[in-house]
Amino acid sequence: MQNLPLIFFVTSALVAHLTMTAVMALFAHYKVRYLSIAWIMAIFAALIAALIPFTDEIETVRPATFHPGPMAGFMVWAYLQSIYPLSITMPGYLQWRRMVIYASPVFVILLLYGLLTMLGMTMPNYYNFSDVLDNFWTPDVMLRMLMLIVSIFYIINIFFLPKRMLRYADVPAYVYLFSFILGISSCHYLWLTIKFEVWEFELWLLVFTFANLYLCLRELETIARALPQPAMELVEEAPAVDEIDKTDHEDFNEANRQRFERLEFWMQHNREAWKDFTFGRDTLCDATGINRHLMLQALRSQGYNNVHEYINAYRINELQRMVEHHQISTVKDCLDAGFGSLKTARSSFQRVTGLSLDDYITSHTMTD
Repeated sequence: MQNLPLIFFVTSALVAHLTMTAVMALFAHYKVRYLSIAWIMAIFAALIAALIPFTDEIETVRPATFHPGPMAGFMVWAYLQSIYPLSITMPGYLQWRRMVIYASPVFVILLLYGLLTMLGMTMPNYYNFSDVLDNFWTPDVMLRMLMLIVSIFYIINIFFLPKRMLRYADVPAYVYLFSFILGISSCHYLWLTIKFEVWEFELWLLVFTFANLYLCLRELETIARALPQPAMELVEEAPAVDEIDKTDHEDFNEANRQRFERLEFWMQHNREAWKDFTFGRDTLCDATGINRHLMLQALRSQGYNNVHEYINAYRINELQRMVEHHQISTVKDCLDAGFGSLKTARSSFQRVTGLSLDDYITSHTMTD
């Protein structure tokens, strides 16, 4: 069981990539942008699964320098990673003709290697650079060098393709970070093809898997941000605190609903109070007689994450009302709705409505 740690890392990476494949495939039914991510995750999972039968060999036999097996695998891996960041920000990126042309160096080299092997070309192992240099002009070593050059080309694209090809697109900052991590991990793998160490291979697999998990979680975050806010309903009468406490012993959920109605009643009848940017959680607690813990509990039962999000929902609603009634004509006036800064107003409005605050104000000003 000498290779148990390696098996653990490989199987963990496999399970993680299979899970990401399933999740992205599920969301691809609703947004095509996730389809290419699901496919590439599935390919990564297949490549990782292919390592399992060779864990004993990887653990006990040191691969030769620039061995054609790892080199060919790395070339394919680098290609997939270099198109991976693009697939995130380009909906429907599965442009097969373009991707096949981009992969043509891989196909040509693998085809040449296969033909020469069928014609009797030997693939000796080299364990130092001097052996490689002594046999540099042999077809085998020349093809290995071509694999190295193509792999480096794809690695460079991992760093620069998102910026170069998506120059005019709105690329999230985390895509650039993800591309940088992929590029570094690819350089690390390139080093492993020259001087292999099992623990370094496990480290590379760990970094690569966590990078993909980071990306998928950030992608899913965009879905969570697009979820609608709970609807605001007019409350005619606020439940009394003692009635709520009595209900709490009988029906926990009903008590939370009543606390939320009490909060709603106060917010709906004290607009000027929360339009002051200094208004916050503690003020709301004192005004409604509900402590922090129970207030958070009540808000979460109705779909709000925290008190700050709840108060901002009212401010955004008020901001929209003021814009529609032409009480606000410039972005600077948005502070009148209770926001502490223009940056907060813009980010909160964009997150909740999915619209640009500046564009929203401009569109209503132009129709005036």
